[in-house]
Amino acid sequence: MEIRSLVKLSKGRAKICLDNGADFVLYKKEYESYGIEEGAELSEADYQEICREILIPRCKKRALHLLEKQDRSEKNLRDKLREGGYPSDIVDIAVDYINEYGYLDDARMAASHVRFYQDSRSKNRIRQDLMGKGISSEVIERVLEEEYTFDEQELIIKLLEKKGYDKENSTYEDKGKMYRFLAGRGFSSDTINSCLN
Repeated sequence: MEIRSLVKLSKGRAKICLDNGADFVLYKKEYESYGIEEGAELSEADYQEICREILIPRCKKRALHLLEKQDRSEKNLRDKLREGGYPSDIVDIAVDYINEYGYLDDARMAASHVRFYQDSRSKNRIRQDLMGKGISSEVIERVLEEEYTFDEQELIIKLLEKKGYDKENSTYEDKGKMYRFLAGRGFSSDTINSCLN
């Protein structure tokens, strides 16, 4: 395999691009020890050794570190690992490893998200948030059914009180401001209008 390019990154790392389409990131000591430089050849055996000895263990460790900080969806974890410069096949191996131990659970992550945001966001907004995180619609609907316990009208009234909204003395601008605030939380215009008026 020919090394098409070696692009130096921060912290002594470099992105290595091979002619077979594989891209990966190594530290200076690592790529120098394999004689990796632009235009040089990298043997299949050396590439497999780099994957086995460096990239796979590092990718698994990075995945665990990312999950240590917060629950993530599988899609989000995959995206983060790819952003870190790991090839797709290495990411697959790391995600399979994580799944073996049950550390990755889209339903658990979605349920946690619903419980955290249900007192400030509509069901629709939470649904959109979870879809953006790559959670399947079946999981989202099941989790919302099980976890979302708020009545949206009561929630809007609570949010209006928290914002100090006085519907008797509010101006047209005040209503507009509150409408935009509540619409940003994903509430429907009918529900917002019935609460504002």
